[in-house]
Amino acid sequence: MKLAYWVRGDTNAFFGFGVNVLVNVLTLTALCIGVIQMPAGDVFGVILPALGVALVAGNVYYTFLARRLAARENRTDVTALPYGPSVPHMFIVIFVIMLPIYLTTKDPVAAWTAGIAWAFIIGVIVLIGAFVGPYIRKYTPRAALLGTLAGISITFISMNPAGTMWSYAWIALPVFGMLLIGLLTDVKLPGNFPIGLAALLVGTAIGWIGGAMSVPDVTAAARDIAFAFPHLKVDLLIDGLRDMAPLLATAIPLGVYNFTEAMTNVESAATAGDRYNLRSVLLADGAGAVIGSCLGSPFPPAVYVGHPGWKAAGGRTGYSMATGVLIALLCFFGLFGLLGAVFPTAAIVPILLYIGLLIGAQAFQATPRAHAAAVVAALIPNIAAWATGQMDNVLAAAGTTASQVGSEALAGAGVIYDGLKTLGEGAILAGLVLGAIVAFIIDKRFWHAAIFSASGAVLTFVGLIHAEKVQWNADGPVTLGYLFLAVVCVLFALGKPDPREPDAEESAAPAEEPAPAG
Repeated sequence: MKLAYWVRGDTNAFFGFGVNVLVNVLTLTALCIGVIQMPAGDVFGVILPALGVALVAGNVYYTFLARRLAARENRTDVTALPYGPSVPHMFIVIFVIMLPIYLTTKDPVAAWTAGIAWAFIIGVIVLIGAFVGPYIRKYTPRAALLGTLAGISITFISMNPAGTMWSYAWIALPVFGMLLIGLLTDVKLPGNFPIGLAALLVGTAIGWIGGAMSVPDVTAAARDIAFAFPHLKVDLLIDGLRDMAPLLATAIPLGVYNFTEAMTNVESAATAGDRYNLRSVLLADGAGAVIGSCLGSPFPPAVYVGHPGWKAAGGRTGYSMATGVLIALLCFFGLFGLLGAVFPTAAIVPILLYIGLLIGAQAFQATPRAHAAAVVAALIPNIAAWATGQMDNVLAAAGTTASQVGSEALAGAGVIYDGLKTLGEGAILAGLVLGAIVAFIIDKRFWHAAIFSASGAVLTFVGLIHAEKVQWNADGPVTLGYLFLAVVCVLFALGKPDPREPDAEESAAPAEEPAPAG
């Protein structure tokens, strides 16, 4: 079989996915300079080139995996997995790791070294997870895996872009409409012009004509263009690792989060028809974080949410590699400041809302209808995490915190802050556990539900879910709650009820995951 390196659909996927990664790199650049007060020279000269190396290596690797899968299954419709800087970790490393150190020391380099060490630890944990994740995926219901992924896409991937869109609706809504028409219908532009590029150009034109953009900003950004090639920053990594203990409290649960997210994304791709080997994916994710941190980047890359969206857009094996190469070149030449001044953010972010719509829909469409409640259960911890994050940001802007306001005052205003905070800690892993329990209860497989309930108790006891940090007996009452739930499931299991009969329209169970070649 002759497999083309580029097909017409790759163009649409390339512009869509490229814009997606572009937004995220622009965001992390602004966070480093605006929040941590890092010198622009370090951001454009070290962090972005380091990230560029990780992205080009990862996307080339995932292109290789896609072409290998296509050859193995003799198909031409295989879509490569998307790969870029992890969005949740981007905000966590800035606001949870780097910002407190900067505020204490007023030294952005000290904050930077801590972030690099944290990213390195994340990578090591994901590498370990490569040997654990396949077993978790094998025994976890699809509703739990896709439901928690939908929770991430609806909250952390979609809500902030949606807010930006409606702040500049006159720019964003025409762009969003064009994307929906081009990517969710069979309507094509004349000459089959790429809809993603057309939407970006239309939104940019509206923004410039409407006065949302500034020529002086473009001129100032153009002065910062300079070539920078990555080089090893092991000395910074070693400095950060000298005070490693405080970093483990967030690195361990977020490393687990990382490989759990990769696991759900691989499941999402399998649902769309492309069954990748999970261990190969996790090894690449972990290696990308380790390599990036050794070169000076505190932002671990990861497999992205959205494979089904790029597959539906016609993307195959070329779009991912092209995106990695393009973003790397932009990083090496320091062009992100210029791009941020040329393209309105409101013309870029609608693609993220499109991905959120698609992943949310897939969670319900690709699971048994009877498991719809399990999908919703898996969503809830992610919604709680997003909501409490928004509350914390509002309180911080007002110069206070939830603890200073007090639980009683918040409850009096109808805000159940403490309960939502507990529910949302370790959200992706908590959503997976809760979704699996509900799915197994619906199927009357009570022994399985009891096992996942007991797992929830263990994970809570050590602080991986429903707790602010990893420690023994992190939250006794929640641990006890999961244990009592396990007892309830065991009591019903002793009655030996017949399992639920699958509905006629339920899809067949997925085949065993292929072993890695070579």
